[in-house]
Amino acid sequence: MLKRLVPAAAAGAALLASLLAAPAQAAATPVVMFTKVYFDSPGSDRGGNTSLNGEYVVLKNTTSKSIQMERWILRDKTGYRFTFPRFTLKPGKSVTVRSGQGTNSSTTLFWQRKWYVWNNTGDNAGIYRGSDLKKIDTCSWGSAGDWTNCK
Repeated sequence: MLKRLVPAAAAGAALLASLLAAPAQAAATPVVMFTKVYFDSPGSDRGGNTSLNGEYVVLKNTTSKSIQMERWILRDKTGYRFTFPRFTLKPGKSVTVRSGQGTNSSTTLFWQRKWYVWNNTGDNAGIYRGSDLKKIDTCSWGSAGDWTNCK
């Protein structure tokens, strides 16, 4: 019996060594991903609509299919929530979600807020699929700069 265990143990050790030496797999690209967050709009934060709309996130469809985003949720770590209206994000295209007020289009949506969402001192943005609130992607930043690339 010992003769059978030695080759099996050697094979197991070889398999373990190959798994430990294998490169880590990259995380899958989310179907919708953050590409940019402009968290500190230009000028002083006085709450004017132009300033509010200078604060925004950009989300990109990374697939080859249109994605219906109605009822998807965009939120910060405090819990401010933007619920997407009836909206289709075309393949490979991006949508900008601005914090202030305005008229929605095929490339820009407005949160319709009267005060800022994203913290200049650091925050976390998340996008969640509406039907089951599955987390799709996140983007975090600290206090440096005015914007961050989330790739």
